[in-house]
Amino acid sequence: MAGVSLKCGDCGTLLKSVEEAQEHAELTKHTDFSESTEAVLNLVCSTCGKPCRSKTESDLHTKRTGHAEFSDKTSETVKPISLEVPKAQSSNDVEMLDASTTGEPEELVVPDVDSKLLEELESMGFSKERATRALHFSGNSSLEAAANWIVEHEDDADIDQMPLVSAKSKSEPPKPSLTPEERKAKAQELKERARKKKEEEEKRMEREREKERIRIGKELLEAKRMEEENERKRIIALRKAEKEEERRAREKIRQKLEEDKAERRRKLGLPAEDPAASKPPPPVVEEKKSSLPIRPATKAEQMRECLRSLKQSNKDDEAKVKTAFNTLLTYVKNAATKPDEEKFRKIRLSNAAFQDRVGKLEGGIKFLELCGFEKVEGDEFLFLPRDKIDRAVLNSAGTELNSAINNPFFGVL
Repeated sequence: MAGVSLKCGDCGTLLKSVEEAQEHAELTKHTDFSESTEAVLNLVCSTCGKPCRSKTESDLHTKRTGHAEFSDKTSETVKPISLEVPKAQSSNDVEMLDASTTGEPEELVVPDVDSKLLEELESMGFSKERATRALHFSGNSSLEAAANWIVEHEDDADIDQMPLVSAKSKSEPPKPSLTPEERKAKAQELKERARKKKEEEEKRMEREREKERIRIGKELLEAKRMEEENERKRIIALRKAEKEEERRAREKIRQKLEEDKAERRRKLGLPAEDPAASKPPPPVVEEKKSSLPIRPATKAEQMRECLRSLKQSNKDDEAKVKTAFNTLLTYVKNAATKPDEEKFRKIRLSNAAFQDRVGKLEGGIKFLELCGFEKVEGDEFLFLPRDKIDRAVLNSAGTELNSAINNPFFGVL
């Protein structure tokens, strides 16, 4: 069977004619060609009519255009291949052909294209024929348009054939390229546009950054205001508690003085004073307070009562009381600041130092239990579980301890 195509022995490409084989050899430097009975595919797009010579080419066309239907016309176009190189058609033949069709000879010429753009395309690696065809069909508009045309038509069979146009219908000469002065002015204009665009973008970004700075500043001011307000409320509550403690201490001192005075009068044989005559009537505010419903004691008040009991039961040994308060403050501080270290959350009850400083004193162990410590392992240890640490409770405990240490009237009576 006669061959219907030429096959490149180096890469396996099927070629329709000797001319295609020569072009393939020039482009790839491949020299091993042989006749093949395998026909070159001729898949024609049913939508736009573009011929595709392989399945890969048809897939690429579908990807670019979305056209998915092709007609297989391979059997219609297949014919035995001729190994003779066809002679180039002379201009006379062309003129005679035109004369036979139109009745008069017509001259075909290569279209005029921008020589500078042609040189630039050739310097990029495109052949003169492909560059000329791209410039002609892209209207000599620009280098970018010609390059895009080549990319879009790189699969055309005649992409590397020099285009010919009728001398009569020859397109007008391309517009002259820009002069150096015009190019410089154009470049300056583009730079100016780019500079203005950059300045506008920088101004926009600066406005956005300024808005963000203002927003963050407002949030910081609000956070600072809330922190100061909370601190002010805390100080007011602390001062109120201290004043109340001082008032209660003075009242107990006054009662003690009254008792001592009554005892002296009794020893001297003097009649006792009438309490109703010597004591002024209670203020209306106190009566209103006494009429309020009794509320249960808070944990902070229970802690304060523990510390007051500890001081009153050891009022003759001020050093022991101070040591107990400082020891309890150390336990509370360690548990609050180092909650992940178990050694600061576990106290051996049988420890001699602990018993001497806190354990044997009234209210000491109860104060720790109010802070969250629990007796474990058969009441051998006081342990504060990690998941039961309450910082608010520990902070309240620290506040009560500081007040007991620094307030000279704390637990006087």
